[in-house]
Amino acid sequence: MNRKPNTFQKLIHRFLMLKPVTKFLSVSLHHLDKIFMKLTNGKYTITALVGLPVIQLTTVGAKSGEKRTMPLVSLFDGDKIALIASNFGGKNNPGWYYNLKANPKCAVEVNGRAAEYIARQAEGEEREKYWRMAVSYYKGYEQYKIRAAHRVIPVMILELDKKDS
Repeated sequence: MNRKPNTFQKLIHRFLMLKPVTKFLSVSLHHLDKIFMKLTNGKYTITALVGLPVIQLTTVGAKSGEKRTMPLVSLFDGDKIALIASNFGGKNNPGWYYNLKANPKCAVEVNGRAAEYIARQAEGEEREKYWRMAVSYYKGYEQYKIRAAHRVIPVMILELDKKDS
């Protein structure tokens, strides 16, 4: 399911990782992706068009208890899905990270198929493995790491909920 971005997509990535562009995307991309998904009947996101695999992640709000659905860049490793909580190199981790920490059970939709997953935070060598994988798809993660030097960017692993299998 992971396909490396092509040369043209990598060129677009170089533009996307510029700080002013990242700042704009950090507050607007998830909204734009949701609109684009509606326009394409759930088939495409802007993020996917630039060669990054995207899932629809539904979490339960850590504070609100309400369900939240968000398109997120993801990395597939067999049945596992890795999510990089970079928040575009922002000061804080993204909201979905806190939601998964408080309520690890989540739903993932990929290509029209939904399944239940359990989230956990990767540590040590496992975290490094997925970090390297993420950077191989999108070099911008290295820029985000520099911008977020005050924190370690978390990597979350989603595994199929065995109870639902």
